[in-house]
Amino acid sequence: MNYKKFSQLSFRTLSVLFLIMAAGSWSLLEGATIFAASAQTSPETRQGLFDHKNLTEAIHLSAKYLSRVCNQDGKFLYRVNLNPRVKPKPRYNFLRHAGSIYALADYEWNHPDTSTLNTLERASGYLKKVAIGPIPARNDLLAVWSRAELTGSQKPLQAKLGGTGLSLIALLSVEKRRPGTTPVDFLRSMGNFIIFMQKADGSFYSMYIPEKGGKDDSWTSLYYPGEAALGLLMLYEKDPDLQWLQAAAEAIAYLTRLRAVERQVEADHWALLATAKLLPLYDRCQKPLTRNEILNHAIRICESILTHRSHYSKYSPGHGCLTDDGRTTPTAIRLEGLLAANRFLPVEHKTLRERIRVTAREGIAFLIRSQIPSGKYAGGIPRAIQPLPENHPRFDRSFNQRATEVRIDYVQHALSAMLDYREQFF
Repeated sequence: MNYKKFSQLSFRTLSVLFLIMAAGSWSLLEGATIFAASAQTSPETRQGLFDHKNLTEAIHLSAKYLSRVCNQDGKFLYRVNLNPRVKPKPRYNFLRHAGSIYALADYEWNHPDTSTLNTLERASGYLKKVAIGPIPARNDLLAVWSRAELTGSQKPLQAKLGGTGLSLIALLSVEKRRPGTTPVDFLRSMGNFIIFMQKADGSFYSMYIPEKGGKDDSWTSLYYPGEAALGLLMLYEKDPDLQWLQAAAEAIAYLTRLRAVERQVEADHWALLATAKLLPLYDRCQKPLTRNEILNHAIRICESILTHRSHYSKYSPGHGCLTDDGRTTPTAIRLEGLLAANRFLPVEHKTLRERIRVTAREGIAFLIRSQIPSGKYAGGIPRAIQPLPENHPRFDRSFNQRATEVRIDYVQHALSAMLDYREQFF
């Protein structure tokens, strides 16, 4: 054996192969065959060193994965597990369906392609056909419904604020590529539902549950307000009615006031994405707070992400991961938020911008290293880069079973982060 050559094998190859073998299902030969292509990746990638070519290849792979797992009806293969002994439960989630459309539309905008555009049209059509409908007695309010027969959930029929917000983002993203795909009145009715769910202080009810009487805030989501605000802001760009912009501004202002008294601010990447869209438009509406207050809220989110990130050895497979368990999506969504903020942070915040740049580069390298490079699931992003050893404080057998899971939102968020990184830094 050429030990020198073996020692220089891509850490990406070894870590992904270990992931599969540790799941206790595939043989060494099978794993080596499927992941052989990753041996071509430079070993320096594990230290955050990659180039435009590495990044672009990873972007294409993940976009093609999402297109490949979208069937002719427009429904995505929601999740698979690389370990054939693990059988995923039959679930479906329309927020993640919409998120996949959003990422693919961003990809197609930069890489015009008939195949991708066809995928977007099928997936958008499926979303509108099976998930979006009016609430009882209000045909002017369209929402995304979670129906048990479609989602596999046993919960009562409900419409989630975030589902409608993210679906509005998705449909408007497709609209940029293929105008007329969704009628403006249809989009307005979705915007009307979001405003219908907003309270006087700018906050929202998270769900609409008919059997509970309608609006319900017994549970709140970290991400729904930012998703709703971004959807309204994109609707305002399409349909410049001030009510959309004002409602979005009130939503971000509410989050700003809420977190002003919190010692630790949550890693709300959707709020950062919405803020990036809001600030250039902010002078057009009645400002519920000053621009500096909105900006400082965003800075606090960024500082929270950067301060509480995990730190790994540069030779560790987890190097660049922002959490201590090697999961890919919490890293990807934080990168999406940081990269969005990097677009609007004033130049005087050069230290923060530099911290974002370094963190983003290491994080993107981690995502590239996590990606499945070839075979049936090429472009897929597993839930974690490797299983956790038994002496890890977060060790859990169910975690390790799901470490080999590939779900559409894992791929979508990684794709979104990689696309924005490339646009800003290459």
